[in-house]
Amino acid sequence: MTSIIVNCAAVIAGALIGCVFSRKISSSLSDIVQTGAGVITLIIGMQMAFEYESIICLAICLFLGGITGTWIDIDGAILKLGNKLETLVKKPVPEAGEGTELSQENGNKNFAYAFLNASVLFCVGAMAILGSLKAGIDHDYTIIYTKSILDGFMAIVFSASMGIGTAFSCLTILVYQGVLTLMAGVVAPYIDQNMLNELSACGGAMIIMIGINLLGLKKIKTANYLPALIFVVVFVCVQKIFV
Repeated sequence: MTSIIVNCAAVIAGALIGCVFSRKISSSLSDIVQTGAGVITLIIGMQMAFEYESIICLAICLFLGGITGTWIDIDGAILKLGNKLETLVKKPVPEAGEGTELSQENGNKNFAYAFLNASVLFCVGAMAILGSLKAGIDHDYTIIYTKSILDGFMAIVFSASMGIGTAFSCLTILVYQGVLTLMAGVVAPYIDQNMLNELSACGGAMIIMIGINLLGLKKIKTANYLPALIFVVVFVCVQKIFV
């Protein structure tokens, strides 16, 4: 679990640096940072998405995952969690005029969205899965430490454009990668390179959605597509049986 804690610490450190940096730039430069974050996120997502081995698997799983996630409103649930986290770390404004209320509302929204988007970005990639399994089975922490460096730099960019909510994605990392590490011996036999590629491609598609959101091209409820990862596992397993 030490490697997972290092990963969380890297995200927190990067997020704090990004927040300090964001306070020193004007709103116009902040827009430039957010645009840059969107472009970088798109590039990362595209690199991952093109790892697919079956475009049919990617398409079907994204469709089914999006429908399922929208039905149970995963995006809304995570945003509510983000808002609850914010109430624990921020004091309410005692007297708020109309402008202050609007500013506070925007701040709440940014905190929750930063938490949501960063959580998806840091957890859907193959490095999170493979690194956790390696750490749990072989006590090889190379992948997780490499991921920690990458996550730290992305946390700087994300928090500079979206706020301190990015830092709280460390809770998602701790739970998700922690569970994978502890259950590595049980999970590992069922995860081969084919499944990793398909999971990475599906995760890449969701990261592209985050990039589109950051660029303001379209509002996509990215978290609603998370069930697609479960459908990928099911699809690959069924494919092994019948093909």
